[in-house]
Amino acid sequence: MIKEIENLKINYELSGEGDAVLILHGWGSNIELHRHMAEVLSAGYTVIMPDLPGFGGSDEPPEPWSVDDYVDFVLKFLEPYGFKKLTLIGHSFGGRIIIKLCSLQLPFEVDKVILIDSAGVKPEKTKAQILKQKGFKAGKKILSTAPAKLLFPDALDELRSRAGSADYNSATPVMRSTLVKVVNEDLRDLMPNVKCPALLIWGSEDDATPVSDGKIMESLMPESALIVFEGCGHYSFIENRGQFTAVLKSFMNLN
Repeated sequence: MIKEIENLKINYELSGEGDAVLILHGWGSNIELHRHMAEVLSAGYTVIMPDLPGFGGSDEPPEPWSVDDYVDFVLKFLEPYGFKKLTLIGHSFGGRIIIKLCSLQLPFEVDKVILIDSAGVKPEKTKAQILKQKGFKAGKKILSTAPAKLLFPDALDELRSRAGSADYNSATPVMRSTLVKVVNEDLRDLMPNVKCPALLIWGSEDDATPVSDGKIMESLMPESALIVFEGCGHYSFIENRGQFTAVLKSFMNLN
């Protein structure tokens, strides 16, 4: 389904009946990866999941967005439904949005939260990363000059490609700037505001948001519990679908 929010066409799916569950996908992802999760939940809940702006079938933001902009979008997306109570489920970047949502005075009650390999903890840079960043900034300064652009027109793009992550390199200019904004924000100070029961699910081998991030969140969120799927990476809910489904059904009282 498609609806328009402030001139952005948003792709989303709505299924099931009962209390509402909102599913927010991760960076570079879309609702396709969460369809099985939605099918399980729709046996007892109204499940709504949008492609966030810039991903899947939704329009890209007109300018680089911050996490706060995505939070505002989610509130505008939900407003017409008038939900009084919601369970919030977020993978990776979606979890980052949920942590910020829970720090606000909301027009609905957050009943439960499920964070899967969630973002929100800004990692400390290693010495190698600091040196790499300094080298990139120095190279960018030189290659951005008019003579360098004339002599080496593709050099700056090549430098960005070598310096950036896979997510950064595959993104459009607007989404690259958005990524820089969102990953540089540490949300640890907001985590105690997630006061409802919170289930944290992590892959033990996650190298994007390591399980140490999950342990930090568990220590800061007053009613949280961390479950680790051994041998799984950043997409633990897909890599061990059977265990994830069992845990999800138990937490959501679907057994």
